[in-house]
Amino acid sequence: MPEANDHRPPPTHMAEGPRTTLRRFTAADAAEFTARARESRAHHRPWLFPPEHPAAYAAYARTLARDPAREGFLVCERDAGGAIAGFININNIVLGGFRSGALGYGAFRHAAGRGLMSEALRLVLGLAFGPLGLHRLEANIQPANAASVALVERAGFRLEGFSPDFLFIDGAWRDHERWAITAPDPATG
Repeated sequence: MPEANDHRPPPTHMAEGPRTTLRRFTAADAAEFTARARESRAHHRPWLFPPEHPAAYAAYARTLARDPAREGFLVCERDAGGAIAGFININNIVLGGFRSGALGYGAFRHAAGRGLMSEALRLVLGLAFGPLGLHRLEANIQPANAASVALVERAGFRLEGFSPDFLFIDGAWRDHERWAITAPDPATG
């Protein structure tokens, strides 16, 4: 994982699949990202509130770039000239004996239901359990968010529990289910 003061240019593509690539957030993505977020408002609510304006995007991207406890990935479509389809972030990264992080993600409306996020999540898992050296990823999901639950189930996450009043979202404390996956055991393949 890069150090907090490491300002080398990020790699163009962190990982590539048949239909998607993962890359870092950049300042140049502000217009496309925020336009996609505004177009997707009805699709995201009440679960998700990505930045919809350039200043909010700039602060968000800066935090992802500078905070060593976060990794952010734009999900881009290979067949659409690299158009942004969504994003996946690993937040609250703790190393040491824990080696864990919490996922946050969203597909933009035009890309939803096309399998792009499933492919991209598999790519993120490869990075998390490979170069990033994590052992566990957790996704905390509001129980009624069926699309999000289906995404993590397809990726092999297991339901571990229920957390009442877990996160403050859209003006209220929301209940969440805790879904998690751990790195494959090298001894079992």
